Amino acid sequence: MNRIFSRFLKGAQPALSAARPRDATAIAAVHAASFRRGWAEDEVYALLADKAVVGHRATVRRAMVGFVMSRAVADEAEILSLAIAPAWRGRGLSRPLLDFHLRALAGLAVRAIFLEVDEHNAPALRLYERAGFRQVGQRRGYYAGSGSALILRRDLG
Repeated sequence: MNRIFSRFLKGAQPALSAARPRDATAIAAVHAASFRRGWAEDEVYALLADKAVVGHRATVRRAMVGFVMSRAVADEAEILSLAIAPAWRGRGLSRPLLDFHLRALAGLAVRAIFLEVDEHNAPALRLYERAGFRQVGQRRGYYAGSGSALILRRDLG
């Protein structure tokens, strides 16, 4: 049965749209499957309810397959998290989701966007480099047991 369902969804293209507080449960599940310390549903809900937070989601037939959230202040923003559900990784979903998100931030007059990423997260580093982000700093020993966080920046507009 799972094979049939998987084949059915395999060719489906994700719909990209704004994330809302009602998406908190699904986003928390994707986040928990993607990071050592997942966000709780109430944390995600509070972020999405915050007017300074901009979130987008990728869904396939109403199933959450990825999300990205940033906090915007004045003309700068910080990507808080971006994740693709494990079953959907490697299908080229992160780049369209990130591009959609960056266009939305540019439309809100954001001129610079920052993020922190584990120096050992090669897929994320490739994604961000291809999207035009450049390293502007480093937090040594930021991640327990895995190393430093690289601070990346991209100018928009």
